[in-house]
Amino acid sequence: MENEKQYASKHYAYYPKGDFPVYLAYGFRPILLLLAPYIVISIILWSLAFSGYINLSFISNLLNWHMYEMIFGLGIAGIIAFFLTGVPEMFPESVPIIGTRLVYIVGLWSASRVSFWFMDFLGVYLVAILNISLTIWIIALVIKPVFADVNKRHISLAFTLVAILIIQTMFFLSVANIITIDAHSILILSLGAFIVLILLALRRINMEAINELLEQENIDETFYSRPPRYNLAIFCVLFYTAVEFLYPNNSILAYLALACMASILGILNDFVLKDNNILLKPFIIYLMSIVVMTALGYGFLGFDYLNEKINALNHFRHFLTTGTFGLVFFIVMIIISTIHTGRKIFTNNWLHLGVFLIIISTFIRSFIPFYEEYTIPAYIISSILWSIPFIIYMKIFYPFLLSSRADGIKG
Repeated sequence: MENEKQYASKHYAYYPKGDFPVYLAYGFRPILLLLAPYIVISIILWSLAFSGYINLSFISNLLNWHMYEMIFGLGIAGIIAFFLTGVPEMFPESVPIIGTRLVYIVGLWSASRVSFWFMDFLGVYLVAILNISLTIWIIALVIKPVFADVNKRHISLAFTLVAILIIQTMFFLSVANIITIDAHSILILSLGAFIVLILLALRRINMEAINELLEQENIDETFYSRPPRYNLAIFCVLFYTAVEFLYPNNSILAYLALACMASILGILNDFVLKDNNILLKPFIIYLMSIVVMTALGYGFLGFDYLNEKINALNHFRHFLTTGTFGLVFFIVMIIISTIHTGRKIFTNNWLHLGVFLIIISTFIRSFIPFYEEYTIPAYIISSILWSIPFIIYMKIFYPFLLSSRADGIKG
């Protein structure tokens, strides 16, 4: 425990002086407190509205609303939680964003979400200013320490954030009819950019979480996320995403998608340690499931392109949204809420259930083309199953987020 305190203290050397409410004591706390219920509300409302049980009359383009909120609404929240928590660790001289400054950031995220829901009334320009300014703010907080680092170890994260900002701007320009590119195509482009960001973040998260787990279990071995494997996967995803955006329905997309699948599956080799078998440990299975689900997403996209009898791209893409996004948010929220509140990583049957339900809901949603007569029930069932893990998260981890670190360190 003493070693853990010394390790954590190194990252909190520049923690601001003063007393702060515990829910504002570090960047991940308020955003995760808001994000979990927002995920549940958004997906349930979407399924009920799409199924015709309720009428969200104040939203004219229900599909764009759903896609934007599931990609950018949740994605930007994840970016805030990851970077406001990770920057002080990646760059120990960085001052953590807490207190009033944190309130402003979380407040802008909340205002951005509300404004997008009511864009038909508020107008696209106000909504665009709120959403884009939030992304710019986060980039501004990240850029300085990234470029100040002599080795530029995390510069790829900064470049990916800038790419996401450009795509986000393109979306609003399309909605405002300033550019003629279809907004739906831009949202699909943004999904590829977020997958790249997820892969970049996952390499760092795996290193932290798995080595923490190895230390807890007194396993004298170090886990390494091999950059070449991630770089190959990122290259394939970027190539596929660019071709899909510029040349949709091109026959080469089948092989690019399959290349994405193969390269992403290659990341699983990292989990094979030299002297210890960790493959059957529950939390390792959680992390591996993210990789598998992402690979399946691109594999089924490739399968669709090769099979002329199936036209299910938008359904199979839910392996990346319902599956990858769902697992990443659930599992990373667990990691942050334990390690960064001074607790040990743990698993239990409720967390097993959460991961299982996200995977099951992904298959139900993605395979709708094979039982189209049950489309509406499948939408509702998959949405309910997908939301339950985040309810489980609230039950287990809210007490951690609302209490001081268990090891007595600030934050």
